[in-house]
Amino acid sequence: MKHIFADRMSLLGTETAFEVLAKAKKLEAQGKDVVHLEIGEPDFDTPKNIIDAACRALNSGYTHYTAAPGIPEVRETIAQYIRSHKNVDASADEVVIVPGGKPIMFFSIMATVNPGDEVIYPNPGFPIYESVIRFCGGKPVPIPLREENQFRLDVNELAKLITPKTKMLIINSPGNPTGGVLTNEDVKAIADLVRGKEILVLSDEIYDRIVYGDTHPLSIASLPGMKDWTIILDGFSKTYAMTGWRLGYGIMHPEIAAKIAQLMVNSNSCTSASTQMAGKEALTGPQHDVDTMVAEFKKRRDIMVNGLNSIPGVSCILPEGSFYVFPNLKSFGKDCKEIADYLLNDSGVACLGGTAFGAYGEGYLRFSYANSVENIQKALERIETGLGKMR
Repeated sequence: MKHIFADRMSLLGTETAFEVLAKAKKLEAQGKDVVHLEIGEPDFDTPKNIIDAACRALNSGYTHYTAAPGIPEVRETIAQYIRSHKNVDASADEVVIVPGGKPIMFFSIMATVNPGDEVIYPNPGFPIYESVIRFCGGKPVPIPLREENQFRLDVNELAKLITPKTKMLIINSPGNPTGGVLTNEDVKAIADLVRGKEILVLSDEIYDRIVYGDTHPLSIASLPGMKDWTIILDGFSKTYAMTGWRLGYGIMHPEIAAKIAQLMVNSNSCTSASTQMAGKEALTGPQHDVDTMVAEFKKRRDIMVNGLNSIPGVSCILPEGSFYVFPNLKSFGKDCKEIADYLLNDSGVACLGGTAFGAYGEGYLRFSYANSVENIQKALERIETGLGKMR
């Protein structure tokens, strides 16, 4: 039977990590041992106090609809967190709670970008940015993130990309897939560049608690004149190992928040009530599990980077945030997807080719080090052996 689809469906991309995960699972079903370094998900359990809070909420009647933008007390808790953690003077009416971080990307672009509007986004970057821009009829304008600049965008290059048609700029720090972190000076320079130009900034800050330097990332919304022109995307998936809970939020001008809430009404109605209460506990409860997780990620990062740099033909800079490394394999002279497929099928290591994150990712692979030290060491041995056969 031939199905008839809307033309717009051809504009939607995908997230390759889930495709590679499916291939890896299929190989495992056939008996192959696979080390999973492809999926962007903490391998830690959700802290017990958060699980307990969700159970209490369910037993206390949090099993019904909530207001579309979220439970008022949870919105206020998030606003308090934003004020203390990001130094942004947020209020509850600027908070919209959604099922995961992606809806903030989708809804923000859908609510503000008209066909033909230009949206500047990082490349290599999270693939859903470009996908949703195209789906909404916008024109994707990539800003290259280059290894020689520690995978931070070049503000001078950004200035050349801004035109009268620029409607939105997307920034992501710490970044996926590179682990790059914008310096405070970078963020201030970006603000100086876009301030007064009526350009919305979608600031994806989902990894801002997973950093390894001494300085906490600066939110562009905290800078003078930027709050009303910034939509902050954040959530619970990465920091609190809550990927399957589907809980995220956006901070934005109340007029934008009202439109995002309208999109929630037309799509999800609301985010699960008990999950929202779990999120409240995550922000207000003890944070030692987060600190322990980040310290473990730092140890794994160092093992991963040192191991990759010891492999002939591979070079890898030290990422300052998230839980990814983005090594350079250009010396092999092969398409990065070809190398990634080979490592999966021949060596039993699941990873992603850099072009899964945009054309400027060619020559790189993305490995997630959200796995045990034992598995990371096993993967490094397999990668070295596998790449040795390719030379």
